[in-house]
Amino acid sequence: MNAIEIKGLSKSFRGMYAVDNLTMTVPVGAIYGFIGENGSGKSTTEKLICGHLVPDQGEIKLFGKDYTDPGVRARVGALIESAGCFPNSSVWANLYMQALNLGIQNKEEEIMRVLKIVRMEDSAKIKFKSCSLGMKQRIGIAMALLGNPALLILDEPINGLDTDGMRIMREIIVDITQNLGCTVLISSHILGELEKIATHYGIIRQGRLIQELSAQDMENRSRVFVSLKTKNMKEAFADLQKKFANVRLEEEYIRVYDVDDTERIVKYLLENGHKISEIEKNKVGLEEYYIELMSKKEVEA
Repeated sequence: MNAIEIKGLSKSFRGMYAVDNLTMTVPVGAIYGFIGENGSGKSTTEKLICGHLVPDQGEIKLFGKDYTDPGVRARVGALIESAGCFPNSSVWANLYMQALNLGIQNKEEEIMRVLKIVRMEDSAKIKFKSCSLGMKQRIGIAMALLGNPALLILDEPINGLDTDGMRIMREIIVDITQNLGCTVLISSHILGELEKIATHYGIIRQGRLIQELSAQDMENRSRVFVSLKTKNMKEAFADLQKKFANVRLEEEYIRVYDVDDTERIVKYLLENGHKISEIEKNKVGLEEYYIELMSKKEVEA
C-alpha cells in the first residue's frame, strides 16, 4: 500500500493550471522530497492533498482510501506556509488550543510527547513571538504531529534556517519516520539538505510531475566525475580535452565526467608536464542532477 496515490490531478486558477494532470506515488514509510522551482505547483499539490483546495479533476488516495474519507483525514498532519500560532501565547498554550481543536484526549501527555520529538520540551513556557525561526518551524511540526498522524506534509520547513537549525530539522524528520513509522512528504529548495534524508523524489515543473525516482535510482543515475586542480588550469584543461570526451572548467576546478579512473588521469597529466595539487572522485549530486534535468526540459520545450 502507498501513503499517497495521485492520478490525473488538475487545479486551475482563473484559467491557468497550477497543477496539470499530475500523477504521483509516495510509498508508506518514505521521506519523499518534492522538488520544483517557485510556481511549479508544489504548495498547491500539498494543499489539495490536505483538502485545503478542491481539485478540478483527478483522484487522490491516502492509504488506499479517498482523501475525503474522515478516517483517513484524521491520519494526516501538515505544516504549510506557517504554524498559524498566536504570537502572545506560549508554546504550550498554542499546542493546547490545537489539541482542544482536534478533540485529543490526555492533552498534557500528548503535548509533552510532541515537544520531546521536536526537542522543545524545555521551551514550553516561551511566547511564540520570542521564538527563533527554527523554533517556530519545529513548533509547527509539533502541532502537525498532535494525534500521531501516519502522514506528515511539510512545505519548505528548512528554508531560512541556519546550519545548526537545518541539522536539527533533518534529525527530527528522520526520527519521525524511523521511530514513529510516519511517512513524510517534504518540499524544499535546499536540495543539498534534502539529499541527506530523502528516500524518494518527485520533480515537478509547470504543474506536471516530470520524474519520480528513489534515492537508489538517483545514486545509479548520477554521473561520476573526477575533480582536480593543477598549477596551470587552462593548459591542463586543453590537454585533458584531447584525451577525454567530457571535460569542463568549472569555477576553481576541472571536472572530467564519466571517468572514475583517477590513476589514468594523473598519469596522463604527469606525462604532459602538469603538477596536480588536488584530485577527488565524486558523483553528481541532487542539485546538479536537477539543474541538468531542467535544462534538458527547456531544450525539449
